[in-house]
This record gives sequence, structure tokens and C-alpha cells, in this order.
Amino acid sequence: MTGPGIWFRRYRGAVAPRVRLVCFPHAGGNARLFHGWASRLPADVELLAVRYPGRQERMDEPCVESMDELADRISAALEPERGLPLALFGHSMGAAVAYEVAVRLEAPAAGGPGPALLMLSGRSAPHRTRPTALHRAADDVLVAGVTRLGTLGGDAYAVPELRELLLPVLRADYRLIETYAGPRPAVVRAPMVAYLGDRDPGVSRPDVEAWAELTEGDFTVRSFPGDHFYLAPREAELTADVTERLARLPVARPA
Repeated sequence: MTGPGIWFRRYRGAVAPRVRLVCFPHAGGNARLFHGWASRLPADVELLAVRYPGRQERMDEPCVESMDELADRISAALEPERGLPLALFGHSMGAAVAYEVAVRLEAPAAGGPGPALLMLSGRSAPHRTRPTALHRAADDVLVAGVTRLGTLGGDAYAVPELRELLLPVLRADYRLIETYAGPRPAVVRAPMVAYLGDRDPGVSRPDVEAWAELTEGDFTVRSFPGDHFYLAPREAELTADVTERLARLPVARPA
């Protein structure tokens, strides 16, 4: 597959969709993180899980190591999808990417409406993020820094064959997110929901609540029991909350 479609794994509902939910994975992650969401969301929600270069179907492509490049390319790929209202959900690094995509979709040059809703999970607001440099650390230090946040089940980095495959992607993603710096983050119009695990060692609630300073719309914080990867064991509760919020979006389609 080539063209904009390569960026998304698409899950179609049983009926004509009224909204598209675009989901952005974490550093080192892939679109499969949202595989289970497809059966939990209503049939009128079309789920698009973002496929970053360098993994799964795009393994032969180089990873993108610049936030500006990644957000620019995803925003361009979303142009054909803007016939329906868009809602963006991003976890960890994916939250920062989703926010930057929202900034681009709201820009006057983009034309059309911006996202109807921005949902950001497990990530401090960019102006409250503390600098780190794990992407320059030794392999064992990088892996330890990541696994201290929690796991999605199992330890892929303990398997030598998987570790060799996954580490370059993880390092590239950490280079992207650790070199992402915006001294004056843009304020978006889209309403925001910020999610976090109540035992996440990587973010604090005040730093998550600081996303409120970056929206002109409504802002809500919702926490779930768990660590940085709370969204896996709490998938049913999280998708129920997302579903409720999507149901409140206007029915009218963008012109």
C-alpha cells in the first residue's frame, strides 16, 4: 500500500460512520495497541489507528525522528478523512503527536474544521515536561527507563530476537519525543480530555492538568487505576468513557 492510506489501520463499523476516531500509539508502540477498541466502540465510530514508519507493515521504512516531520506527514494523510468530524486520541508520545496534528489541522492554511475532540493520555503538557535523554543512553538503560513505567503484558525486551528488532524503533521514538520542545505551545480550539493512570510513575496529575492551558474549549481530567499503561487492563472502562464523549459530538458533518 502506498499513499495516505499507509498511515492508518482502518476498522470500519457496520453502519455509515458519524465520526472518525484517530488513535496514536506510544513510543515503541504500534497500531495494534488499539486492536481491541474496534469491538468495543459503537458501529457509527470509524477507528483509524496510526501506523508509524519503521514497524509492522512499514518495517522497511526509516523511523521518523522529528516531531515536526511526523505531525506534518500525518496531518497531510488525514486530509482525505476530513469529510467526517475527527476525534484524536493519543497515548504517551502519541498524545504529543495528536496535539501537534490538531495544531496543524486548525491552522488557517489547512482549511476546514479542526478536530472535534482531542483526548490525551499519559502525557504531561509540553510546557511541563521535564527533559530526559534516554535516547542517548546505553541499551540497558533505555530499556530500564521504559519498563519502569509499566508493561503491556510480558517483556518483549527480554527476548533477544525481539529486543534486537524493537530497540531501534524505541530509540528513534525517544529521540523524537525527547528532542520535541515548544517553548510557547500553541493553544487549540478543540475541547480536551486528559487521561492518566493514578499510579503512573512518568507523569503527575498537575502536569497533566496543565493541558488545560492549551485549549480554548472545555477541559476534563479522568484518571483510572493503574500505571503508565493503564489503558490495557482498563480498556473496557476507557473505551466506554471515550464512547460517551464521542456521542456528545455534533451530528452535523463538516461542509
